[in-house]
Amino acid sequence: MTGSGRETVLLTVLDGDDRIELAVEPGRNLRRALLEAGLSPYAAATRRLNCGGRGLCATCGVRIREGPAPEHWHDRLADRFGYPRLSCRVTVDGPMTVELVDKLVWGSRARPDSEE
Repeated sequence: MTGSGRETVLLTVLDGDDRIELAVEPGRNLRRALLEAGLSPYAAATRRLNCGGRGLCATCGVRIREGPAPEHWHDRLADRFGYPRLSCRVTVDGPMTVELVDKLVWGSRARPDSEE
């Protein structure tokens, strides 16, 4: 893909039933590319309360359906055990497909049905 004279790669983002295709410059950080496109890898509570992409808070997780193998230690463990990978630790070097995941606040539980 090319856009404004620069080489780009296709980043496909799955957000619920929506499929969004973005043209991203190779070498871009996935978290930054998502945020610049108005797509948040965060839950509502962590949208403002996060580490800013330093790989410390583990709140920017996404599922990578097609893309690079994990390089960061956290992402290798997440990939091995089936957890979302940190978007702040992924570089978009080629075409990839990522899924934004539903985020829950730690410790939250389903409410039991109320009895009347």
